[in-house]
Amino acid sequence: MRNPWISEAWRGGFMLGGAWFVGWLIGRPETLLLIAMGVYLAWHLYNLYRLERWYHKRKRFHPPAARGIWGEVFYNIYQLQQRNRKRKRKLARMLTRFNEFTSAMPDAIVVLSEDDQIEWLNKAAKSYLGLHSKQDVGQRIDNLVRHPRFGNFLSRGDYSKTLELPSSMGNRHTLSIRIVPYGNRRRLLVVRDITRMKHLERVRQDFIANVSHELRTPLTVIAGYLENMADAGDACSQHWGKSIGQMQGQSRRMIRIVEDLLTLSRLEADDAPPLHDAVAVPAILAAIHEEAIALSGEAGHEISLNVDRSLWLRGGEKVLYGVFSNLVFNAVQYTPPGSVIHIHWYKKADSLYLDVRDSGMGISAQHIPRLTERFYRIDPGRSREYGGTGLGLAIVKHGLERHAGRLEIESQVGEGSLFRCVFSADLAIDHGE
Repeated sequence: MRNPWISEAWRGGFMLGGAWFVGWLIGRPETLLLIAMGVYLAWHLYNLYRLERWYHKRKRFHPPAARGIWGEVFYNIYQLQQRNRKRKRKLARMLTRFNEFTSAMPDAIVVLSEDDQIEWLNKAAKSYLGLHSKQDVGQRIDNLVRHPRFGNFLSRGDYSKTLELPSSMGNRHTLSIRIVPYGNRRRLLVVRDITRMKHLERVRQDFIANVSHELRTPLTVIAGYLENMADAGDACSQHWGKSIGQMQGQSRRMIRIVEDLLTLSRLEADDAPPLHDAVAVPAILAAIHEEAIALSGEAGHEISLNVDRSLWLRGGEKVLYGVFSNLVFNAVQYTPPGSVIHIHWYKKADSLYLDVRDSGMGISAQHIPRLTERFYRIDPGRSREYGGTGLGLAIVKHGLERHAGRLEIESQVGEGSLFRCVFSADLAIDHGE
């Protein structure tokens, strides 16, 4: 491709050289050289004026016609103009599709700046949050969504979990709010209507609670009659003694399942009262330790207890007893005779911990994520043999959630398991003796 600057240099050189040569012939080379330079400069200024006039008026798409270097300048600007127009049309089409896509989404989407100001929102944000694009863009989201829990959720910076709130529009809907950080310290607020899901969850919980409650009475009656039959001491009870014993075992197991289901229903209830009692965890663990030794019996488990006696917890005594006893009794029931079990209650850094460690057979890695599911059993036959309901760890999980805690499980096959309850240090009560 020919370089336009070389052609322009030849053009200017030929013009100035010709003027100097003609001036030399007539005896005035300097004068003609200055005139030629002035004409050459005026030509450049004229084309620069045409460029500036075309750029500002923009009355026509095509640039002015010109020769030499200015023709190349106009042509390159024309090409750049075409590329920009194509890029703008492509961006416009993309924005149109994006607006159509976000408008069709059932979820509300709000783009927040670094300072929590609204930069953009879709139509669903109006029905869910009562926001208006023309009025509210540029406003702080926490000035428009005035719920205390939302303000705390927005300011704490931990967006790993969703927030559930009642709708501020007065339509008795429940909203699930998630914040997704992206880009240069911006955030995407995604709001979903989970009213139907919450309704189905309440229906499920009510159904389980009602069925469990209705089953309790007939099971108690059956268990009572079976006990009377077993204690009768007549020929019938002696003949059917084995069958009666099996029925008693199954009825007791059914009663435990019903009790555990009712416990789960109470823990999952949205209207459950807050737990703020001062709980003497060392005393609870001491009682559980004694019960675990009695439960072990001839199995001869070595059960040790190491607690910080000054460390109490703010929460619910009955719920915490159920959480801790399930972990300890599971360790006794599901580890081989003679196994070592350690119970350790302590504080470290910004958290409180209860460790229940055993030296049993351990758990395969693929089972660990599902251990807290209802009725999930690693070995169903072995669990039923020991009278397990499959609900113990589900109760542990929900009991810890009532205290804003969590359950951590570590285990390796052949090396035992560690079940750890983790609580925030904000719940700690220093009950020094």
